[in-house]
Amino acid sequence: MSNLQLDAQGQLRHCLTLEGLPRALLLRILDQSEGFLGVARQAVKKVPLCRGKTVANLFFETSTRTRTTFELAAKRLSADVLTLNIAASSTTKGETLLDTLRNLEAMHVDMFVVRHAESGAAHFIAQHAAPGVSVINAGDGRHAHPTQGLLDMFTIRRHKGDFAPLRVAIVGDILHSRVARSQLAALKTLGVAEVRLVAPRTLLPADPESLGARVCHDLREGVRDVDVVIMLRLQRERMRGALLPSEHEYFQLFGLTEERLATAKPDAIVMHPGPINRGVEMDSQVADGPRSVILEQVSNGIAVRMAVMALCLGTQNQGAAVTAHD
Repeated sequence: MSNLQLDAQGQLRHCLTLEGLPRALLLRILDQSEGFLGVARQAVKKVPLCRGKTVANLFFETSTRTRTTFELAAKRLSADVLTLNIAASSTTKGETLLDTLRNLEAMHVDMFVVRHAESGAAHFIAQHAAPGVSVINAGDGRHAHPTQGLLDMFTIRRHKGDFAPLRVAIVGDILHSRVARSQLAALKTLGVAEVRLVAPRTLLPADPESLGARVCHDLREGVRDVDVVIMLRLQRERMRGALLPSEHEYFQLFGLTEERLATAKPDAIVMHPGPINRGVEMDSQVADGPRSVILEQVSNGIAVRMAVMALCLGTQNQGAAVTAHD
């Protein structure tokens, strides 16, 4: 599955999942992202790397933050951007996904950014995309959200430097989280010392130990002496059945408070992919506190998505020039 992402020279053609991507490629994306951070500080927040390219955002599932950051990333690369209103598109009138794809390809689109409720949708589109057309997975079902995983790694590296000695706790709704799967794949590839999955039993997949992480059902124990705490959103829209007694009880047991965070290292950072359910996953003191890097994650997301787009569209060499210039 991962080979589909690379071209014959081992360069990134599609970004569908972080599973199976080489460590060197992950580090290259993080390095390229460093250069793109400077674009936001320029008077004119644009670079010409993707001038003449066309990017189509296909969001079959509702999103504001991710769609907006992808759109901004493409525009800062000077690409032409189409954001389709899928709710009013031809797919709701009986046209198949492949028909929609073929029509957009006939308009000479160079890249599809795809979010879909079904796992595997981005892979399906990549398998059928015309040569020269790239696909970025902006989140598919429970499967993967690779650019979110990359921006989280980028944020961790900017605060902690070397990945090797780190202990990282991923807390919350692991079962339904495509973000957690992408984070876990990246953390393992980058060689962190320990990853902990902290959640009630009902919000963990079957056989969680097989994921290569330590499993904890007690939040205080789960975040003890960690360097990074990644909180996850409760994904009510994906839950079937009563997996939780109530959000109040969940917060009592797994909500991050200053008191519970005190068991982590004094310089531990707190992350969340957003949007936050305050008073459910964490309280506001933590979300807005000095150890929170949540808003920084949002800013970093634009730079990371610019790097991924530039690599997939084959403009990385020009990107290196921009990095050096900045």
